[in-house]
Amino acid sequence: MIRIVKLTFREDAVDSFIEIFNESKTKIRSFAGCQRLELLHDIDNPNIFFTYSYWDNSTSLEEYRTSELFESVWAKTKILFDDKPEAWSVDRKEQLT
Repeated sequence: MIRIVKLTFREDAVDSFIEIFNESKTKIRSFAGCQRLELLHDIDNPNIFFTYSYWDNSTSLEEYRTSELFESVWAKTKILFDDKPEAWSVDRKEQLT
């Protein structure tokens, strides 16, 4: 299962978000059930980022979303937003080779 989250930050908050992400990424990647975590940056809008996180299943994602780690990271991140975040949970239907 893949979780995609679109994050739009205030211009003055981008550096703070990157710092929070860099401080948290190893812990998130080490969380039980997390297979992979990627951070993508919009080419045309420097205030927009996407996180792609790959999870064993929806239960693993939900355990992360109710964890102290998520609460801590989210509390620091959400005050930096310029727009409401958007999130999707998706399954890969076909893998490119």
